[in-house]
Amino acid sequence: MNAKILLDQHQQVNGYLVPGNKLYNALIKRLYPIQATFVQNQQQSESDLQAKVREQVEQGKYAEAIATLSQLIARQPQNAAHYNNRGLLHFKNHQFLQALADYNQAIEIDPRLDSAYNNRANYYAAVGDLAAAIADYDQALDYNPANLRARINLAIAWRELGIYDLALENLDLALMLGQRYQGRIYTERGRTYHLRGDWNCAIADYQHALSLLQNDRGSVLHSQRVQNWLNELLKPIQ
Repeated sequence: MNAKILLDQHQQVNGYLVPGNKLYNALIKRLYPIQATFVQNQQQSESDLQAKVREQVEQGKYAEAIATLSQLIARQPQNAAHYNNRGLLHFKNHQFLQALADYNQAIEIDPRLDSAYNNRANYYAAVGDLAAAIADYDQALDYNPANLRARINLAIAWRELGIYDLALENLDLALMLGQRYQGRIYTERGRTYHLRGDWNCAIADYQHALSLLQNDRGSVLHSQRVQNWLNELLKPIQ
């Protein structure tokens, strides 16, 4: 019995196909293109679902967007961003405990996901636990010092506690870090000066904020709030 026969027999022991068998090789050649097509369709489908989530959120259909994100999570259960995004939608939909559960899961999967710490901190702030909120904002900034949302939110939390110097320190730093959210930062710094009694500084920041927000259609309500605060300060002067 020659070596070639021994090899062929080994390839078909007990009727199973093993590498090296001609039928096995033929099947693999046909199977790989099918697998590639399946993966491509799977990726395209997930991309479609993500686009669907964005569309639903833009339309304010949070419950539907949550359901779509749940489909994505079923496909990618280790994707921390999906849990974080679903938690944010739960929060917007006033489902606070579900939001907290999703933020916790996102952090468990990716302990360095700074946006999840920021979002969880917003939950703690909303329920009045400012100490826990500050701890999470700090954690977000430890992992990403350029996270301006966390920086602004941390300042607001310090202001809520009446610790205005730390609030101003964080807002000043936020202004130094970049051009994003400038209108919001000047608004919050103006409000902090206002509450601390530095009216001239508050007026200057409110006016600067309004000039930055005037061309932003999405900031109409925010601009009105700033204008109301400014009017409070200008009224005694008039």
